[in-house]
Amino acid sequence: MKLCIPPLLCLAVAFSSAFVISPPHMWTKLILTHHWPSTFCSMEKPACHPNISYWTLHGLWPDKGIVCNSSWHFNSSLLEDLLPDMKKSWPNLLSPSSASFWKYEWHKHGTCAAKAASLNTQHKYFSKALELYHKLDLDSILKKFDIVPSATYYKLSQIEGVIENFYNVKPKIQCVHPSKNPDVQILGQIEICLDPDFTLMDCEKHLTTEKMSKGDWKNLIVDDKASGFSVCDLNVPVYYPPLPSTHERTN
Repeated sequence: MKLCIPPLLCLAVAFSSAFVISPPHMWTKLILTHHWPSTFCSMEKPACHPNISYWTLHGLWPDKGIVCNSSWHFNSSLLEDLLPDMKKSWPNLLSPSSASFWKYEWHKHGTCAAKAASLNTQHKYFSKALELYHKLDLDSILKKFDIVPSATYYKLSQIEGVIENFYNVKPKIQCVHPSKNPDVQILGQIEICLDPDFTLMDCEKHLTTEKMSKGDWKNLIVDDKASGFSVCDLNVPVYYPPLPSTHERTN
């Protein structure tokens, strides 16, 4: 039996070691995800409300973990001061009067983000997401550099270039790839990533199983299939769809 002298030294070493090891599934990156309402609603007809002409929040997602605490229920009464901004910046496009979208995002992603002390309450999580959304102001930056909804197609490099040059990081840009028209892809979602200190960092465009646990990789694949979005192809023209006309919305 190996003895430790003095005993208090062993206790101190054991105590410090316990806190050096990262907790299971602790995330290392946050993904601030924006989606384009016209594209999202083109996938969800007829139940969608696409009458929003700016990029809205989809969520703030840690890169590891899904549904980390199923007993931690969403409570909108804790967010009363945030609700006006949430309704505008983080709207439920399928059911504008319902809190179901926020409930889903909290349950799936917020309970995992809450492993960090900076996000360990519902108010901290939602307020930080809104703060980052407004601070980055992706919609205004795209408009400032003439990336606007248009019938004319863009090159993916144009859109990536604006984001990379302004924020000095690589985003992850996702599109819908219509099976009926493989010669074009539809701009749908843009992810901008941050480290645990909320400093901007590059997003991984192509993740590998070596960088993620098997469980996380499986969940990512399921999410990508369910969302209908996948990483945009560098060599395919990008359609950034304008807001549908009144006639299109009523037919």
